[in-house]
Amino acid sequence: MPRKVSLFVTCLADQVMTQAAWAAVELLEKLGCQVEVPMGQTCCGQPAFNSGYRNEAREVARHWLETFKHAQYIVSPSGSCTSMVKVFYKDLFEPGSPEAREIARLAARTYELTQFIVWELGRTDVGARYRGKVAYHASCHLLRELGERHAPRGLLERVQGAELVSIKDSETVCCGFGGTFSVKMADLSAAMLDEKLAALEASGADCVVACDAGCLLHIGGGLTRRGSRVRAFHIAELLTGRVPAPDAHV
Repeated sequence: MPRKVSLFVTCLADQVMTQAAWAAVELLEKLGCQVEVPMGQTCCGQPAFNSGYRNEAREVARHWLETFKHAQYIVSPSGSCTSMVKVFYKDLFEPGSPEAREIARLAARTYELTQFIVWELGRTDVGARYRGKVAYHASCHLLRELGERHAPRGLLERVQGAELVSIKDSETVCCGFGGTFSVKMADLSAAMLDEKLAALEASGADCVVACDAGCLLHIGGGLTRRGSRVRAFHIAELLTGRVPAPDAHV
């Protein structure tokens, strides 16, 4: 029986990075999953939560719980939004409350995309090919909140033709996005981004991939503004052959 996956699209993927969501669907279906996209889903509530609006975040969380209550597996192309559900939702409700019990039930079946593929499906080789040098940006929430460093790299290491290159301080230096942080602390965010971009360009990478749309929008925008040859893509795009070869970059 195919695993039934409910795709938790996330706001950024829905609004400004739809190619990542489509690539995630394509990849999951290729691996034998039956994918549905619950139409009632909205935000996970992280922007409100991070800004101190707990009541508003609580209402959004209740809606998320209702939307995905029948899901067998919940998979998201975002480590950040996945960590909101798995790590921070429990902070919004009293222990032992109906919501807390539902959070525990659904969080146990919620996965970031690469985690689901590697740890639940048991796959690292998905038949991907790419001729060029690839850098992996370890996004903060996936790395620090979910404790995941192996699944994305495991998938990238099996991409035929690709050379995985290292980035200086890849797991210790943030890209500077941080959601509302990049708006409230714009100058500091920009300085952090400049450091990350310099490290990316020094790595010799043709493209950089990550598992979070926010980081990719921040990094990709910075690379474009400085006229860099490096391009930013969601890891699902690379794994589904949607990333052009280096000589195709304009």
